[in-house]
Amino acid sequence: MITPPDENRQRLSGAADLPGAARAARVPLLRETDLNTPEAVARIRALDPDLMVVVGWTRLLGPDLLSVPRNGCIGFHASLLPRHRGRAPVNWAILRGETVTGNTMMMLDPGVDTGDIVDQRTVRIGPEDTCATVYDRVARAGAGMLLAQLPALLTGTAPRRPQDPAEGDVLPRRTPGMGVIDWDRPAHAVHDWVRALTMPYPGAFGALEGERVMVWRTHPPCGDEPGGPPGSVLAVEPDGVRVATRTNSVLVTEMSRPTEQPQPAGYWARQAGVRPGARFEAVAPEVARWVLGKGPRPEGVAR
Repeated sequence: MITPPDENRQRLSGAADLPGAARAARVPLLRETDLNTPEAVARIRALDPDLMVVVGWTRLLGPDLLSVPRNGCIGFHASLLPRHRGRAPVNWAILRGETVTGNTMMMLDPGVDTGDIVDQRTVRIGPEDTCATVYDRVARAGAGMLLAQLPALLTGTAPRRPQDPAEGDVLPRRTPGMGVIDWDRPAHAVHDWVRALTMPYPGAFGALEGERVMVWRTHPPCGDEPGGPPGSVLAVEPDGVRVATRTNSVLVTEMSRPTEQPQPAGYWARQAGVRPGARFEAVAPEVARWVLGKGPRPEGVAR
């Protein structure tokens, strides 16, 4: 097994405990920050691998490393390629309100999610799913594909379907600063935004009377909720904080300050002195476009 050093791995959202798994299985463990260095390639070549399985590695593998295993490198991407190549595909799918994603097993090449497709499985996205619950099902789909295809992969006889370079799209990179909530959007879009960015990701947030407040969970809106000026706090209830959107409102059920763990929203708001009439700051149009991946990062806005 190969994994980043602990200090690097702990900064990755949803990183698995490979050191613990390696110890339990009595498998040697290598720690590498960059697999493409000549030293790392040499260490892997010395292992004389038949196949490399790459999961969750955040950097593209170079041609020198890809050429080492005699039967190639297999990787996974959390979408139904060629749809949604690039970064954070599950997060983008949820915040865009999509109801279906998937996992694709592919032979890795030097491109970005452009290798030949070996297998694919569909994963549904329900209205209360979060990035964590969907990624869990995506991971299970990946494990199932690997078990099913491993005998053929080890003999170089696995099915391969080339991707059409003209098809699909490439998702932009997401950064923590892109989590700002534009309350001047439909209630269902605000709900999707929050659940797409919640734990283990940095989270959605807004500025409430000059203070950043993290919004970790909302209740799925039904369409008959009360409304008001977007971003205004309509009520602080035992089961949450009701905030107006462009259409109706959403019930925030978990929130906190940036340095706190998620807390029940009604309790947190009462402790923080949040009352009906308080209002989240509006998001500038250029920022609203940027966080949706439709424009460049505005000058002066943190990543």
